[in-house]
Amino acid sequence: MWAQALVGPGRFERTEPPRPQADDLGPGQVLLRTVAGGLCGSDRPYFLGATNPWRPPGAALPTPGFPLHEVVGEVIASRGAGLPAGALAVGWATGFDGLAEFVVTDAESLWVFDPARFDPVDAILLQPLACVLYAVERLGDVTGADCAVIGLGPIGLLFASVLKARGAASVAGVDRVDRSAAAAKIGVDEFTWSSSEAWSADHASTYGVVVEAVGHQTLTLQHALAVAAERARVFYFGVPDEHTYPVDMNALVRKHLTLLAGGTLERRRMLEEAGDHLSGHPYLISSVISHRLAMSEAQTAYDLAFRATAERLKVVLTAD
Repeated sequence: MWAQALVGPGRFERTEPPRPQADDLGPGQVLLRTVAGGLCGSDRPYFLGATNPWRPPGAALPTPGFPLHEVVGEVIASRGAGLPAGALAVGWATGFDGLAEFVVTDAESLWVFDPARFDPVDAILLQPLACVLYAVERLGDVTGADCAVIGLGPIGLLFASVLKARGAASVAGVDRVDRSAAAAKIGVDEFTWSSSEAWSADHASTYGVVVEAVGHQTLTLQHALAVAAERARVFYFGVPDEHTYPVDMNALVRKHLTLLAGGTLERRRMLEEAGDHLSGHPYLISSVISHRLAMSEAQTAYDLAFRATAERLKVVLTAD
């Protein structure tokens, strides 16, 4: 089979590793033929050279298919419930190794969808949308809340859509890249083209719900705490690059804040809910997905995805 593999920080080469077979599957595992993949900010540190935490001890380098975890694929073989051969499924490549012709992943991290309902490539958006829906579910009732999203990349735009759909009174967004066009499509009430540091100084203790959707740095979390109003809820979204973050405990204590973080549990349920949300908000596809490239163009796609420009939002890969 074909696969892309990192042979150095930020550098891919095509390889031909052995194809996984149905007999290789463990309980609850599924073999997919990859149809599409989506690039996510949590792939960025690994693309740039961070250690692969999913690589088995003693396994050879480079790891084929790494790093890519958002995947759409055709079920080739399954030892998991609800995933018959021939079905199309969307979800997680749980080994972050989806940049390959075939991938083995966990059945509970997939949801079978109807291709008459979603184009298989567009369906890749269901995976990050499921993550956002789970985060907002954990935030609780946002009806009537003034909300803010720091970082209006693909994830931040999805947060804005879901918060509005859940009854937020208003959603403000800030980004150092001019996201005004995308923000208007999503329905962001107030977009500020600025650093979050400068913006937070002008909006101290303003918002009842704040989402930090930037990641890959520590200061933006402090800006989220600064703009949070008394008794506000703050969600730090994503996988932290650093194990330890400085936190303004005075703000947490004095303003009686609630700080949440975490990944997505109940993945199949959330993917199904994402299907319902995307059906009701189909404009998200054209508003969030900006580029589609073949998996043979992985180098170009990753270089593009992790370079901040106004034109670049979600980058999607399609099978060769």
